[in-house]
Amino acid sequence: MTDTLNPAPTLTTRLINGVLAIQPLAKWAKRQARQMMVERAEKLGVPWREEAAALRRRDLETLHQTLENPDLVYPEYYLTSFHAYEEGNMSWEVATEVEVASKAVHASIWPEEGVRGDTKLRQNFCNILKERLPVPPKNIVDIGSSVGLTTFYLHALYPEAKLTGVDLSPYCLAVGASRSQERNIEVNWVHAAGEATGLPEVSFDLVTLVLVCHELPIAASCAIFREAHRLLRSGGHLAIMEMNPKSEVFAQFPPYVMALLKSTEPYLDEYFALDMEGELVKAGFDTPTIDDNSPRHRTVIAVKP
Repeated sequence: MTDTLNPAPTLTTRLINGVLAIQPLAKWAKRQARQMMVERAEKLGVPWREEAAALRRRDLETLHQTLENPDLVYPEYYLTSFHAYEEGNMSWEVATEVEVASKAVHASIWPEEGVRGDTKLRQNFCNILKERLPVPPKNIVDIGSSVGLTTFYLHALYPEAKLTGVDLSPYCLAVGASRSQERNIEVNWVHAAGEATGLPEVSFDLVTLVLVCHELPIAASCAIFREAHRLLRSGGHLAIMEMNPKSEVFAQFPPYVMALLKSTEPYLDEYFALDMEGELVKAGFDTPTIDDNSPRHRTVIAVKP
């Protein structure tokens, strides 16, 4: 187990938070962050606007209507701006840009990989799962599945497993469903909160949570850990791939880069203060294993006794 992070904010953090508390400056930072991502992606050879437009020409609305749970009450933390989108994850704009944004953001992890950085990141996660899990899981639920980026890697790793993808955005689920139809991959897409999935207890061998916790308040992350424990059979695994708060990469970020990052990630301070290992044990898991997934990401795997 790693040492618990000291949650006390630094002077730089306080200054950045003060700037972002000023709405005109926060909106400017978001616009700058988004513009930088789009321009960088297209310089790297990712046709951001073209690919997003192609997705929007699909019949996504029908899938949206089929998958949306009209009775779902959204957690308050979710109805905020994420990733420079004022509507957060509740729009076609964000749902059709998740794939290209992931390629752009993760292209900087391994400069030699370029736009294949996202592929390598998720493949490394799968390699760790293959090494750490003694038996291939038969039932998998991917919480915070979004458009299915990791879900489809799990299918490639465990082609015989039944897959469920859970997400709060019916827009992202519709894109995921469209992609799964295109690839002839059967996925049970569920519109629900990760902390209250409504799925049957003790029914899964593997719960995955990939690049989700940094977008949550601490209380929501802990609630999802408890939900994962409820869903898993004895001996089942919870696998979390996330930013590594102890990575030297983040410590070396210039203040203006951190300001742009935090303008798009409203709960980043809370995530960096989360004692993930300790909270997993409190939720009923054994002490987790931790493996480096990239220079700035880690995979945390916990077993339900």
